[in-house]
Amino acid sequence: MLTRVLLLLCLASPLLAKHVDLPAPYSDHCILEDKTNLYDPKNADKVPWFDVDLDKPASERFVEIATAYKANIHELIDTLKGLILPSHPDALSLIDDFFGEMNEKIAQPYQDEIASIAKATDIPLGEIVMYNIFYEIFTVCTSVIAHDDNGKMYHARNLDFGLFLGWDPLEHEWMITSVLRKMVVNINWYRDGKLLYKSNNFAGFVGIYNGMKQGAFTVTANERFMEKDQGGRTGIMKWLSGEMADAKWMTWLTRETMENCNTYAEAKEHLMNTEMLSPVYYILSGTKTDESCIITRSFEKTDILTEMSSRQDPWFILQTNYDPDTEPLYLDDRQTPGDNCMRTLGKKNVNFQGLYNVLSSRTNLNKLTTYTVLMQTDSGQFETHLQACPGDCWPF
Repeated sequence: MLTRVLLLLCLASPLLAKHVDLPAPYSDHCILEDKTNLYDPKNADKVPWFDVDLDKPASERFVEIATAYKANIHELIDTLKGLILPSHPDALSLIDDFFGEMNEKIAQPYQDEIASIAKATDIPLGEIVMYNIFYEIFTVCTSVIAHDDNGKMYHARNLDFGLFLGWDPLEHEWMITSVLRKMVVNINWYRDGKLLYKSNNFAGFVGIYNGMKQGAFTVTANERFMEKDQGGRTGIMKWLSGEMADAKWMTWLTRETMENCNTYAEAKEHLMNTEMLSPVYYILSGTKTDESCIITRSFEKTDILTEMSSRQDPWFILQTNYDPDTEPLYLDDRQTPGDNCMRTLGKKNVNFQGLYNVLSSRTNLNKLTTYTVLMQTDSGQFETHLQACPGDCWPF
């Protein structure tokens, strides 16, 4: 059924209106219209917390997490091999040799952190390097910043990962997505004996997808879909050739910002002006209603800066994987249902419960969704909820 629906929509004219309603049973649906509430704060307890001490040697920081999730990291790598090797039987030696040598070019402290994870899990170094650069290539996401009637700022996101990485016809799941849900962890990052910031990660991954520095700012990173010669693969090749030797990896720039910037203004400047390897959207929020924006990045510069105050609904800003104010691909329009569900929510109902329910509505919730993270900068409240879309859900 799903294959026939996809074929039908692919044959439809790309000149169709911005939003194409998906056919039943995959139709967009905001659960708030049914007064449904799926938010339960106790579910956040299912995602464990770990501490990473930045004062420790880089080779020691991730050993605890890697050891605790050794079996899961093996499962992930084995699943990837199962997808790659049948059609490319020589790929394993290429991965082990090519990516293993690549680690020597990676900046510190990431080089030593990745090597320590490989050692702790007894997995070849090249395979752990490959895992740590996936986010530059394979992800779709939804991020949202909103404030309530009192000006209290909230930041949330769905992380969708595993597109085209193996469909399981029996479980009706993306194989990589299913494995990654078991590997979600929260991290308290410490420096000088003090809590510096919070994030959540996949075990064995040293970058940052989303982070919160209490009383200062929150940030999430969404992949930016661009022409193939402007995407993350191209950036990696330029980095390997030495053409962009000093450029930052997407999730490592997020982490660097969390560790070295202390204010919204500092974070904004750093994310806007640092050369990087992948086009990306950085969704950045401070503690005030005039501190929220989307930074639309290419390799060398910021192409678009979108302030929340300039939007049609100046109390929220929702970003998927397409440039603001442009039409999403009609097969992948999560923007329209997301915006509509936020309007159904309304500014007065902005809180963890409200945002969780928006992000638990189709198609922002889909077969790729691994988790929802909820952040409130003033209070320091940070929750990660494992997510899945059972039954007849759109694949992305």
